[in-house]
Amino acid sequence: MTLPLALVLMPLAAAALLAAWPARAAALNVAAAALTLLLAVGLLLTGPAPEGAWLAADALNRPLVLVAALVGLSTAIFSFGDIRAEGFDTGATRLYHACFQGFVAAQMLALLADNLGLMWVAIEAATLLCILVVGMRRTPAAMEAAWKFFILCGIGIALALFGVILLAMAAQPLVEEARRLSFAAILAAAPRAEAGLLNLAFLFLLVGFGTKAGLVPLHSWLPDAHAEGPTPIAAVLSGLLLNCAMLGILRGLAIVNANDAAIAPGPFLVAAGLASLLLASLSLWRRRDTKRLLGWSSVEHMGLSAFAFGLGGPAGHMAGMVHLCGHSLLKSAAFFALGRAAQLRGSQAIADISGLARSHPALGWGLVFAMAGLAGLPPFALFASELLMAATAGREAPWLLLPLLVGLLVAGLAILAAMQRLCFGPAHPAPAAGVVTLLPLWAHLLLAAVLGLALPEPLAALFRDAARLLG
Repeated sequence: MTLPLALVLMPLAAAALLAAWPARAAALNVAAAALTLLLAVGLLLTGPAPEGAWLAADALNRPLVLVAALVGLSTAIFSFGDIRAEGFDTGATRLYHACFQGFVAAQMLALLADNLGLMWVAIEAATLLCILVVGMRRTPAAMEAAWKFFILCGIGIALALFGVILLAMAAQPLVEEARRLSFAAILAAAPRAEAGLLNLAFLFLLVGFGTKAGLVPLHSWLPDAHAEGPTPIAAVLSGLLLNCAMLGILRGLAIVNANDAAIAPGPFLVAAGLASLLLASLSLWRRRDTKRLLGWSSVEHMGLSAFAFGLGGPAGHMAGMVHLCGHSLLKSAAFFALGRAAQLRGSQAIADISGLARSHPALGWGLVFAMAGLAGLPPFALFASELLMAATAGREAPWLLLPLLVGLLVAGLAILAAMQRLCFGPAHPAPAAGVVTLLPLWAHLLLAAVLGLALPEPLAALFRDAARLLG
């Protein structure tokens, strides 16, 4: 069995086991996530997949698979206490843990699929599993959020499917029938493909997968899903599903960039990225709910990733890859801290949480650093990626620098203002935070700092290879 296939089948088997054996569901969930992380680390050491393989690891998906497995393990550890505190009955707990591992299997399939049709199916499967968990509380707000998630993302995935079909049509005269949906085959044939079909395909992929990624204008499901679902599902939504959707866009970007007669896709990504950044930067100031605040922050950071990839070139693509990975680590860390704080205070409203740095120093200061990282402050990965994309914009497209800096400043100040209200001020006595919150929180902060201060050379080499693959 190949490692890519094992990365899909192992969590899928774990999902079936968790559905049948709920008594030890939380512990089994952690064990399965740990094994997935070991397989993802092993994937970094493997060579290229054989030609024609339906699952393949390349420079573009290897770092995302590693981050996905890491976030999956830390979220499974956090779930150990969080889901118990939610007070779900046995059936709901079984559903959550089974859906969690099913989601891990689906998003691994989406990341590793060379076949674009298979990637589309996997992203939709991951979405449906997330929708089930978002509505688990069965409150009117949770059901509304789940339905909005389902309807808007259903529209998006239908548009993305049409984009995939158009890519297959462009490859039809040039690629053998069995490989017309293969990313590697289409990329190799792209220089000779019909440019008009590639142009149209990219636009549908951008709008379709952009809906899943939370890009403006079809983004409104994202803050609601973050706010109403259990905290762990919000963490994997922000850290994993959005990356899968962005990878779908990047596959299309690489194909279009390989054809000199096709339109330049960069301006479309830049426009979507700036729109998402500017709208989110203003919306962050109006949030009164902690998890909804982080939902709008996800819109901001996916917009920044799109902006970086739209700038293109080695530096722009490098900035985009670092930003995706850094955002996954810091956003899930912030969800861990705020999810536990909301349980301690009995509310997730910003006005009801204060003084965390005094009442719970390890939790409060962890939240301080996580939100500072999301605001783009050093020494974390997002500071490095935002600095790199600002330098690239100043060199390649100086007229984009002003809106970029304005968006970064407004959004950063909004996050810091919320952080000051949450972590400082009057303190309230409450039970201890617990190691299942503090361990994943501080591990993510440490890794995000390493990415920002001293990017390991093997990972840097992967990012450089990804930049070359994107064109």
